[in-house]
Amino acid sequence: MQTSIGFRYAELADKLEARIRDGSFRAGEKLPSIRGLRLQTGLSISTVYQAYIELEKRGMVEPREKSGYYVKPLLQELLPAPQAIAPRLTPRKVNINNMAFALIEAMGDPEILQLGGALVASELLPLKQLGASMRNAPMARLQKNLASYGHYQGHVELRRQIARRMAPFCGAFSPDRMVLTNGCLEAVTLGLKAVTRPGDTVMVESPTFPWFLQIIEDLNLHALEIPTDPRSGIDLGILERAIRQHTVKACVFIANFNNPLGYLMPDDAKRNLVELLNAANIPIIEDDIYGELYFAASRPLPLKAFDRQESVLYCASFSKNLAPGLRIGWIHPGRYLDRVKRLKVNQSISEPALNQWLVARYLTTGQYDRHLRRLRTHLKNQVANTALAVARYFPKGTMISAPQGGLTLWVQMAPRVDSLELFRRCLENKIAVMPGIICASGDAYKNCIRLSCGMPFNDRIDRGLQTLATITRQMAR
Repeated sequence: MQTSIGFRYAELADKLEARIRDGSFRAGEKLPSIRGLRLQTGLSISTVYQAYIELEKRGMVEPREKSGYYVKPLLQELLPAPQAIAPRLTPRKVNINNMAFALIEAMGDPEILQLGGALVASELLPLKQLGASMRNAPMARLQKNLASYGHYQGHVELRRQIARRMAPFCGAFSPDRMVLTNGCLEAVTLGLKAVTRPGDTVMVESPTFPWFLQIIEDLNLHALEIPTDPRSGIDLGILERAIRQHTVKACVFIANFNNPLGYLMPDDAKRNLVELLNAANIPIIEDDIYGELYFAASRPLPLKAFDRQESVLYCASFSKNLAPGLRIGWIHPGRYLDRVKRLKVNQSISEPALNQWLVARYLTTGQYDRHLRRLRTHLKNQVANTALAVARYFPKGTMISAPQGGLTLWVQMAPRVDSLELFRRCLENKIAVMPGIICASGDAYKNCIRLSCGMPFNDRIDRGLQTLATITRQMAR
């Protein structure tokens, strides 16, 4: 915080900054008007205005035309970034299913404060608009959708709409080379089945999304975990060494707003990563489920944009940004299309025709992009408010990520804190978090947790984070 030396506007700016940092004013909230603050403080309009200009220079507030000043989301440099951990570069069998199911059970309990599952609050989703599309649908169309399986690759118009959205980033993103799936996780599963056999080694980030490890476990594969920087992503030097030392048959990566770390891999690193794995003839299964949830001015490029050999199997869904209950995802599997089509038919024939038609109809209305703009603003503010609360309440030495998109925060605590025991104690207090230990095959992230920021930040969440911090402090002693 800047020190004030006799300047009244700087003194006022210091006081306002302190109130932002202690949570009195939260990210996205409007600050008192210049005239209102003049009446509260007795200072001149010029002094109050200069205080807001000073806060703008510090990156604490942002002006909005004809509206006033608003608290700017703060993520960078609140606390140190988590430390990258180098796991052993040895393929391992995975065994996390039992722990993962305990988390799923907690996510289904409405009495528990959900700080673990990466869910977006229903009030932030366009459920009324989707419902209106359903109510206004011709009965003949509804009956036709309910009475048919639909094409095994998915609804034609929905595939066209998805391809149209992806074309500016991936060029020839053909709807004919896409298969709709039951969410993104089925897309990743189909991709893994298409390019591996039991006993093969699959490369993943470390830490990684625990459900990737579950799939690897169930398919009788081995996981090779690559150290990942919480700010920039995969260590390409170690990755290159790993593929020289081991026979790797596939990779599963989240390059845009990684889950759980939240990082955005730079474009040069994405290009180098794809070129390196293309040269080694190793397919990449890319999960880009958070690609639309960016906090900056524009959507980042996926790994698929740098693929020149059709060996990136691109996966995504509408679960995080439209409606998880519809279970609409997709895979664009490149040169593995025929294999994926066969697997899809044998696994589930097709996706529910009515759900696909509903999403296709909604996408044609033009409302989706307006919805996404609002959702991104909410998520950016919610992530920032959660990060500020962690910085306020958690013990000294806590480290947090600074995500540039998505809806999760990665928190690294004192070495003595066991995240699995923390998970159990939190459940006793009706709070659910994701223990970091399930994000790897070993115990490298035993003292880490992932927090979800998908719910609007309110007093209940603030109190829940205070309780979580108290338990953490007790365990760290």
